[in-house]
Amino acid sequence: MALRHEPTASYHSVQDALRVLETVGRRGTGTNETELARETGIATERLTTLLRMLRREAYVEQITDGAYVTGAAFARLGSADGHRQALRDTLQRALDRLRDRVGAAVYLSRYVDGEVRVTQYADSPATPKVNEWVDFRYSAHATAVGKSLLTQLDHEGRRDHLARHRPARLTSRTITSDRLLLSKLAAQPPTAPVLDLQEYAVGTVCAAVPLTAGSTAGCLALSLPLEHAHRLRRAADTLNRSAAPMLLSLAI
Repeated sequence: MALRHEPTASYHSVQDALRVLETVGRRGTGTNETELARETGIATERLTTLLRMLRREAYVEQITDGAYVTGAAFARLGSADGHRQALRDTLQRALDRLRDRVGAAVYLSRYVDGEVRVTQYADSPATPKVNEWVDFRYSAHATAVGKSLLTQLDHEGRRDHLARHRPARLTSRTITSDRLLLSKLAAQPPTAPVLDLQEYAVGTVCAAVPLTAGSTAGCLALSLPLEHAHRLRRAADTLNRSAAPMLLSLAI
């Protein structure tokens, strides 16, 4: 099985952000925005946006003379000791903030050893997570999470998954035809959120965007009750914009 390599806007943002972090890290005493623009070759307007994101996520900070130095989050993730826990904590804080921003339960998922796994999520009494009435491992054909992960696989990878987990009808909207499902997955634009409009569960709508880190397919997703379906598109756009910081954490 192989992944489709179709770089998204989030991927390009992360590559630029890593160049900025590498440059800041080399200049231990700090470097200003003009020097960063010259050394990285990133346009000033784009660099300003990247620095704003890196400051918000605590990957860089500004010292008294306005120069940029590496921040606390970068130090935690860059340390060999406790990297896994630091990454989990960083991602959880980001998920909690995103949950509050979009007013929905949010999820991080990965495709590991041929299976869909929700690795972390953030919910609350006001934004409850989806009731997993059918194991997500067996319902990738119907969920936004599953379909987003499957779109990141090559054709043979998708066929293999569907051969192992036959698409079952979960609601009247569930696609159970391999041919139709494979066609829709192949046509899915890499920059557009994948939607689940009551395909997994009646009364629930979901959206997911890809988070491909290295050789592992991943995604960032949200769920809303049907009565809030009118918010789904806007929430999905926010989800898309939030993918770059998550992907950056996974890349460091």
